[in-house]
Amino acid sequence: MRSNQLSYPAVRHFLKCGCKGMANFFYDQIIASIFFTFNANIRYHIMTSLLELAIRAAQLAGADIMQIYTDPAADFGIERKADNSPLTRADKAAHERIVSLLADTGIPILSEEGAHTPYEERRHWRRLWIVDPLDGTKEFIKRNGEFTVNIALVEDGKPVMGVIYVPAKDELYYGAVATNDGQAAVLHTPHEGAAPEPRPFTVVASRSHLSADTEAYINELRQRHPDLDLVSSGSSLKICLVAEGLADVYPRHAPTMEWDTAAGHAIALAAGCRMVDAISGEELRYNKEDLHNPWFIVS
Repeated sequence: MRSNQLSYPAVRHFLKCGCKGMANFFYDQIIASIFFTFNANIRYHIMTSLLELAIRAAQLAGADIMQIYTDPAADFGIERKADNSPLTRADKAAHERIVSLLADTGIPILSEEGAHTPYEERRHWRRLWIVDPLDGTKEFIKRNGEFTVNIALVEDGKPVMGVIYVPAKDELYYGAVATNDGQAAVLHTPHEGAAPEPRPFTVVASRSHLSADTEAYINELRQRHPDLDLVSSGSSLKICLVAEGLADVYPRHAPTMEWDTAAGHAIALAAGCRMVDAISGEELRYNKEDLHNPWFIVS
């Protein structure tokens, strides 16, 4: 990625000077449409600029998280949300950092820790950021290092770009999907270029949310692969393991939300993998009225 590439925020600001009388909402929608559909070359530069920004936001949010995580005297400030899932000071700090950096793109943001815009308004968003500022809060509280920062860009319900940062290991995954106008997929993983080692058929599953249905699915796989190796992992790292080729399948027959999977889904697509509804076999969609995901399989 070159530092002299066209900056989306800069061009947005330039055009805004000529649109002072236009309501911000309509202005943002028009500017986004121009830049994402004008031509392949401009789109390439804009997408590269947005990817660089998402990487920077994820890494800075990760630094905020680690400042709390590594302080032995730190109070995590654990609260319980309406669904009884935990919320910490680190979740909030990471959310604030990411939103402050992404806001100037003019692209709406749907964050786990932010206010959730009603669907009547969201359904008009062709593009949006979907963010999980700290995916794996339970792993964060356990101090096992298996938590991530997830940032995805979604277009027309499909994740087209994803960044996953692992603060405790300083590891970065990112991907952007190939486009119909000939742009190749972009993929980066921490171990890219390493020679693959022989391994048995490998299934990765949730460390904190292994359901009975998921176990039943794994047992079915074991009938076909007697040497099956089961690996447990936290957060969106499970998707990354499949995208890297370190695991063959990740089944999830338990509740998840769109912000849990959008970034990993984009990375999986960039790697040539799929994330499909466990029943219909269709790729997962985003910015739905109900933000819950169906049961799914990554392979």
